[in-house]
Amino acid sequence: MDSKLFPEGVQRCSFGKFAVWMLFITAFFLWGLYAAVLVLYNGIGTTGLDNYFGFGLWITFDLAVIALGAGAFFTGFLKYILKIKQLEKIINLTVIVGFICYSGAMLVLTLDIGQPGRAWFGYWHPNVHSMLTEVIFCITCYCTVLIIEYIPLILEQKQLNKIPFIHALAHNFHVNMALFAGIGTFLSTFHQGSLGGMYGVLIGRPYAFRDGFFIWPWTFFLFVISAVASGPVFTVLVCTLMEKLTGKKLVEYKVKALMGKIAGTMLCVYMVFKILDTYAWATGYLPSVGLTFDQMFYGVAYGKWMLFTEIILCGVVPAIMLIVPSIRNRPALLYTAAILDCIGVTINRYVFTVQTIAFPAMPFDKWVVYYPNWVEWASSIMIVAYGFIVLSLSYRYLPVFPQEVKLNYGKADA
Repeated sequence: MDSKLFPEGVQRCSFGKFAVWMLFITAFFLWGLYAAVLVLYNGIGTTGLDNYFGFGLWITFDLAVIALGAGAFFTGFLKYILKIKQLEKIINLTVIVGFICYSGAMLVLTLDIGQPGRAWFGYWHPNVHSMLTEVIFCITCYCTVLIIEYIPLILEQKQLNKIPFIHALAHNFHVNMALFAGIGTFLSTFHQGSLGGMYGVLIGRPYAFRDGFFIWPWTFFLFVISAVASGPVFTVLVCTLMEKLTGKKLVEYKVKALMGKIAGTMLCVYMVFKILDTYAWATGYLPSVGLTFDQMFYGVAYGKWMLFTEIILCGVVPAIMLIVPSIRNRPALLYTAAILDCIGVTINRYVFTVQTIAFPAMPFDKWVVYYPNWVEWASSIMIVAYGFIVLSLSYRYLPVFPQEVKLNYGKADA
């Protein structure tokens, strides 16, 4: 019944199947929305956060999706600035994934801010001494850039594109897309870095504090590199999941392998500096303040196994897998490396957010384990469901994959 809205030349599943799928996803969204309303109505006290843990699951989730959404600005930079033509077949998906990640992060911050009615304070009364001020402005501006990059895809919807003005407008957007890609690269690089720099300057939190280069702690640069090392393969995983759900081939494997090669190269660079940073922190900074490496870890929630998993299992291992052609060119191994890579950057954001705070920095402190409650989990799942909704609607009605017809020759969805 909605076939006239489909992109030119493609086939989609019946409206009934699509409606059932959307109802399934919407149920999770509504559950999370209920939790979000409770937070907005009753306050942060509804969650597992307290005076000790001001940051928790939400900020971990926020930093993780922002890092994984880095595929948008980095792929855009490679496609429009460095002119890597092969990426044009996946660039639309990276924009959508980036838009979902960043808009989802903004929704999470709305909940985490405590009093959303004062959200404008950060813009009108900025604290010029805080890296969070730069994050506020850059993440808002970059989210705006992603909206601008998403608009031409909407304007190319088959029925809308028949209107001459909209057709011309979409064309002009594409002509100037390199400009937006450049602006997006600049904005995203700085806010990714400032998110890491925010932790690196916390001199009272020895787990996160780092020396650095001029005013920037090493975590500033590590957050940027880890984001560009994971974002491209996250897009590959999203594309592969879409292929499994639709039963169609949407992107040639060689494009996925190229994304894996790019991410693997950046991951190798990141792991070199991450290992050097960890070694210098453990043998240089910690002894200088009277602490030992063993004191930074406690129990299972904050154990050394987390550091080993992040650096070795989800760092060195996928880096090797992604840069070795014989491994990268095998789909199962590429996807495994991609999953490990994404898990690694998520663990990194978790330990910097939660373990940093949990460490007993004062003599009267003790290790405290943080437990997010169902409200935090439900509202986080709401963002995931929101992503599925946007992705599903975009795939069904917008020309996300222009090469789809050529790859499938009219094959219908499963």
